[in-house]
Amino acid sequence: MELSLLKQVMEEMIPFNKFLGIIVERMERGNVRLALPFRDELIGDPLKRAIHGGVLSTLADVAGGAAAWSAIEDPMARVSTVDLRIDYLRPGRAHAIIAESSVVRLGGRLAVTDMKMFHPGGDGEPIATGKGVYAVKIPKHPKVETT
Repeated sequence: MELSLLKQVMEEMIPFNKFLGIIVERMERGNVRLALPFRDELIGDPLKRAIHGGVLSTLADVAGGAAAWSAIEDPMARVSTVDLRIDYLRPGRAHAIIAESSVVRLGGRLAVTDMKMFHPGGDGEPIATGKGVYAVKIPKHPKVETT
């Protein structure tokens, strides 16, 4: 898929991504950087004002799926999450969050990605890291006969 079209799909055509306000800051084949602007609804612990863990896992999953999808050139290809592992390393503060993801392996049926979530402009220390496995579905295209 053309990366500019994939960026548009990720930001505008997937309703949940649009609801969250996820922004594709950078997209290359097999690598993405997403940003999630902060808003109060993302808080999971009102006393510490820490980001909810589900927000971090969602952002990791979106980043991993986007990285996998960006690595596939077929515009009709689809990816879906098979497995997602998140390691929460420290509380996320009430600030925007960045997620970076890269494809570790892309096979005919599965893609494996690594993800890292952190605050922009901070010390760069990760809030959480993750690993995702995504099913890759490339539709069979009809054979074109030549005469």
